[in-house]
Amino acid sequence: MVSPQALDEHHRRIVAAWAADCAERVLPLFERVVPDDPRPRDAIARARGFAVGTLDAVGEIRRRFVAGRAASGVGDAAAVAAARAAAQAAGVAHMGAHALGAAAYAAIAAGLAAPDDADAAAASGEEVRWQILDLSAAARDALRRLPLLGEDSAGPLGSGLLARGDLAEHIRRIQAAVTGSET
Repeated sequence: MVSPQALDEHHRRIVAAWAADCAERVLPLFERVVPDDPRPRDAIARARGFAVGTLDAVGEIRRRFVAGRAASGVGDAAAVAAARAAAQAAGVAHMGAHALGAAAYAAIAAGLAAPDDADAAAASGEEVRWQILDLSAAARDALRRLPLLGEDSAGPLGSGLLARGDLAEHIRRIQAAVTGSET
């Protein structure tokens, strides 16, 4: 049985482009710390290639963890979150729910790059607002097909890492916006 978090390939391709946009906005936070590591930039390019159909899901599933390894050993928290955003974007070829992970990690990266706590909350919130505004109608439709965070335990939106802390908060905000249940 296929998880509802997977999405069909057509919808994964749609949200892969948005996930790449989200990750690309914070990529400079990684590249200023580790300028010679191309893995996050390559992951974003692969997500875009998957989105337009020049790369297939099978090949990308094999490479989905490469960008995440770029976060290992990096001491700057914003750079780590930016690398994880890129890794999540690349993971969309495998499972559509990773698009929300890319957006959430990008929001975390934006907040961590802010100079103090008050600025961090504002920066994260602004990033999520941009992400919601950047959604195309097709991407909104695709994201609506995903279960809400915590409703399905079989994937990244289950009880794992994305369901905790600030990541979960950002994902809930995005899901509320796409489902029209914002308060």
